[in-house]
Amino acid sequence: MSLPLAAAEALQTFQNAAGWEQRARLLMQVGDRLPPLDDADKCEANRVHGCESQVWLVGELREGHWQFSASSDARMIRGLVALLLLRVNGLSADELQQVDLPDWFNQLGLSRQLSPSRSNGLNAVLKRMHELATTL
Repeated sequence: MSLPLAAAEALQTFQNAAGWEQRARLLMQVGDRLPPLDDADKCEANRVHGCESQVWLVGELREGHWQFSASSDARMIRGLVALLLLRVNGLSADELQQVDLPDWFNQLGLSRQLSPSRSNGLNAVLKRMHELATTL
């Protein structure tokens, strides 16, 4: 499966980073560029359960392709979620089901920095994306 253009660009940037410190800085920058969610979207119905941090996710199907928006109260999680959004936005429901989360973060060089709780949280976000894609 080919990567969306924004994901391919992010992958190139992270692969060119010289070590964890530079990747961490990039991660924070990606999170800071995440468009803010409206306060109305930061409601219990949009909260992703299974994350230690607060994470809200909304999704919209546009012409057969999913567009997700998200936010988090934790800066590191916001960056990780932003990278996940780059990977999945623009995919069809079928393509979304094929996303390999561990492989994506491994390619970015971030898998060793993912604690079990962060991995669980990101898996919960992806699971919620799958739920939205199969209910609409």
